[in-house]
Amino acid sequence: MKYGIVIFPAKPLQDFVNSYRKRYDPHYTLIPPHITLKSGFETESNETNTIVQKLHEIAQKTEPFDITLTKFSSFKPVNNVIFLKIDPKDDLESLHNEIESKVPSHGSEYVYVPHITVAQKLTNDEHSDVFGSLQMLKVNMQDKVDRFHLLYQLENGSWTVYETFHLGKE
Repeated sequence: MKYGIVIFPAKPLQDFVNSYRKRYDPHYTLIPPHITLKSGFETESNETNTIVQKLHEIAQKTEPFDITLTKFSSFKPVNNVIFLKIDPKDDLESLHNEIESKVPSHGSEYVYVPHITVAQKLTNDEHSDVFGSLQMLKVNMQDKVDRFHLLYQLENGSWTVYETFHLGKE
């Protein structure tokens, strides 16, 4: 089964991102706006309970924290993805690193850049037009991270929550 670990931002931030995603992201219907902590990985279903236990341990020793989104950015020339940039934050980076070290998988092909995807799979011309207009927008949004989610992928490609992990001692 394929799993992923993400943070879903608060509804106002999701609504803001979705106002662009519905036009520019073909994955709009497959998963809500999110911050990836661990990208999709395959594991046997008998290993799921172990992963869940490790994620509960990570969540309990991680305190809630704030994030700030400051601008639109792009991964071009690597790929034509436009995203909302999250200011570097030790808390978020530590949570990502802890999950990467405790949950086995193949390892990521990219350096971890915390972000929320707004547009992807654009042609070069589309990317240039969309990114040019989004870059002119002023963005300064904050959100509180107090939970993350283990997701699994359904046969139709959509993602659904397997379990939610609340940060801090309960």
